[in-house]
Amino acid sequence: MADQISRRKFLASSAITSVALALSPLPLSAQALPPSRTPGVPVPDGQIDAAIARLDEIVSKIRQDSGVPGIAVAVVHGGETVYAKGFGLRALDKPDAITPDTVFQLASLSKPIGATVVARQVTRGVVSWDSRMKDLLPWFALSDPAITEKLTVGDLYSHRSGLPDHAGDDLEDLGFDRQTILERIRLQPLAPFRTSYAYTNFGLTAAAVGVAEASGMSWEDLTDEALLEPLGMTMSSARFADFMARENRAIPHALEGDGFAARYQRDPDAQSPAGGMSASASDMATWMKMVLADGGDLIAPDALQPAISPQSFSSRPHSPDERASFYGFGFGVGTDPTGRVVLSHSGAFILGAGTHFSLIPSLDLGIVVLTNAAPVGAAEAIGSAFVELALSGDITRDWFGAYNQMFRAFYEPIGHTAGEPFPAAAAPAPGADYCAGRYAHPYFGTIEIAADGEGLALLAGPKPMHFPLHAWDGSIMVFAMDAENAPIGSRSTMTFAGNGAQAETVEIELFVENGPAVFTRI
Repeated sequence: MADQISRRKFLASSAITSVALALSPLPLSAQALPPSRTPGVPVPDGQIDAAIARLDEIVSKIRQDSGVPGIAVAVVHGGETVYAKGFGLRALDKPDAITPDTVFQLASLSKPIGATVVARQVTRGVVSWDSRMKDLLPWFALSDPAITEKLTVGDLYSHRSGLPDHAGDDLEDLGFDRQTILERIRLQPLAPFRTSYAYTNFGLTAAAVGVAEASGMSWEDLTDEALLEPLGMTMSSARFADFMARENRAIPHALEGDGFAARYQRDPDAQSPAGGMSASASDMATWMKMVLADGGDLIAPDALQPAISPQSFSSRPHSPDERASFYGFGFGVGTDPTGRVVLSHSGAFILGAGTHFSLIPSLDLGIVVLTNAAPVGAAEAIGSAFVELALSGDITRDWFGAYNQMFRAFYEPIGHTAGEPFPAAAAPAPGADYCAGRYAHPYFGTIEIAADGEGLALLAGPKPMHFPLHAWDGSIMVFAMDAENAPIGSRSTMTFAGNGAQAETVEIELFVENGPAVFTRI
């Protein structure tokens, strides 16, 4: 019965397609496509070339408006790299120019690249997107055993596991390594499985590590063996040490006031599959050509297609005329205003990297934009302006202004006392003997409150990071935080509690695990 129903549906859909094609005013080449692949707006001959011809102007204008020190851009079309150019400087205080071969930290562009590593292993039969994590990485678990039992590589690559947004990133900020973070993920609360979406670097990293384990090598070695070496991507790596060893590398610049400064160098090895790749624009062009060629000679189309197909809602519409956004396995998937499928992703380190790519499979067209500055919307604006120009022949809005407004939220300090003056009539702080000592938490580990000159300091992390404490009001102290997930100006409270001669607990506002973390004296 089911087979008969399926056959009737197939015949009916075929008939609808035949009628639609017969009535279609489209050119014969477009009439050969099923309705679901028919673009809403045709692209005239020469329009893409005209868009490429304006790229120098687009990039130069957005670089000037944004103040981003250095940008590299590459465009691929028809299986060829048709544009590759560098703009600006590798570092603001040095004369070295950006070139198409300058190596940048990619941040979250690592996710789609890593997804193609997984797709290669799917092609080889080592794993599938439906491989269970308990079979690949038996020690990895979530807080619900029933979900752990079902959890797959695909669940983690599409951010639908139920893990909270950016789960584990706080431990990375404190210096914990990959193994420790993945082991402690089981302590995180969960949203509904497979019906919720929350972007999680370390959830995806766990899936990648599981695939690497099944392949008998580290993730970094697998990335080399399965993808980079076969494609000849000689300036790309999943290792931070390789990035630092490149002579021609872009120095990251953080946002500082109205400009940028080279203040940090982030080491993202702990989340390498999610954010630790580095590459040049030239190498990224090679990768984009492979994806647009349905995996080329490297990846089977049926192994790649699930990654570039919608697997979860990443952004639900808030009005009837708003297009939804979807996430595949490591790829953003959407529809542009002209009705064409767009595959894309952005990468962002507020410590100094902003990256973006967009692929339009129906036109065999792609653009990648790499910058050596904290994300302010420059990379996305360049990509969006080019794509709009290529698809519609015109740029209809200020793309940088729009994206820059969205990115401003990245830099808002966190903590309810951030930006607030110290209380003028504060209650006296407890004595050092009351606060000092070691405290433990199952997720954040052991911290210490220790003497620091005439005051106290919080020591946290495996190689203790030092946070000077300042009296706020009575048993509440505060300390400044400045990290990837705590923008400049962030400030956390620490609340000591206990009726004896020493505090029994301390609650830290910005150490969050299902609410502010409460540490117990040990």
